[in-house]
Amino acid sequence: MREVISTGNMLIAQAAVDCGCTFFGGYPITPSSEIAHELSHLLPKAGGTFIQMEDEISGISVALGAAMSGAKAMTASSGPGISLKAEQIGLGYIAEIPLVIVNVMRGGPSTGLPTRVAQGDLFQAKSPSHGDMASIAIAPASLEESYNLTVTAFNYANKYSTPVFLLMDETVGHMNGKAVLPEIKDLKIEPRREFTGDAKDYKPYKADINEPATLNPFFKGYRYHITGLHHGDIGFPTEDGKIVDYNMRRLIGKIKNKVDEISLYEEYMLDDADICIIAYGSVSRAAKEAISRLRNEGIKVGLFRPITLYPVNETKIKEVCAKFKKVLVSELNMGQYLEEIQRVSKRDDFASLHRANGRPITPSELVAKVKESF
Repeated sequence: MREVISTGNMLIAQAAVDCGCTFFGGYPITPSSEIAHELSHLLPKAGGTFIQMEDEISGISVALGAAMSGAKAMTASSGPGISLKAEQIGLGYIAEIPLVIVNVMRGGPSTGLPTRVAQGDLFQAKSPSHGDMASIAIAPASLEESYNLTVTAFNYANKYSTPVFLLMDETVGHMNGKAVLPEIKDLKIEPRREFTGDAKDYKPYKADINEPATLNPFFKGYRYHITGLHHGDIGFPTEDGKIVDYNMRRLIGKIKNKVDEISLYEEYMLDDADICIIAYGSVSRAAKEAISRLRNEGIKVGLFRPITLYPVNETKIKEVCAKFKKVLVSELNMGQYLEEIQRVSKRDDFASLHRANGRPITPSELVAKVKESF
């Protein structure tokens, strides 16, 4: 194991290089800029390429192009930048291009609160472009997770041939402290999907239902077409209704029917709890401190923390909500994941503590809310 003193953003950059990322394309934006800054030093030293483009749109465009050429690629931004990247994110989904997209969330909407914490981009991560889609979004809550879940995001991008969101919030991105990291040799790396047969038999988009495409890197003799239009087996546009229907069901199914593989979560002191707090990201850190204080007063509280926010683990959320009559949901937004929990559980009796003014939710506030509500 390795011990380092670092921030969440810098650990994302380090993890990217350690797990084989060779390309970053992006544009600076608070509070994600440190990721780009760190990679501007680390990537060239590791034989990779860092490029700062003229804006957010071109930043993701070059990252997608690098990924098409076989690079393990990343871009990073915050909510306003993700909005600008939306059309190209849609291209990544329909063309099935593996890419890691980091969003270090800040207050919104529009330019909002550039230097303040928020968790207001969940709906954006769920459906970051127009049309039907199923996305993967992972929310770290610690320095170690900033590192480890970056590796996970790259693995998911390769395994499911899709863009993957690493959904940070400003507090986790900027907090500084000691982190214990795995040795590089111990990292589990998912290889990129690749066809190795005869080039004449290569049909990248001829995939079974609920399975991803296999996009070989460009310039290796395997010819196919990349487009944002609906397409057939080798990527050329089609309006054939049967083909489009199959591919839409496949694109959704390769994510939503693999929830058990993709979903990560933490159960903290739930075994004997009478009250459950549901929180993620930086709010879950405050929740753990609140739970410690409440238990010292004899109030048995536990935490359910979804780490994979999308796809929603409906089975697990139903199970948690069925087990606990007393549930408090807390987020740094106006109730975005609460809506998912209400939809899945078919309950509307949750206590809630939500805030969207850029200020963190403190352990003391959670303690007071639990006592007030239950």
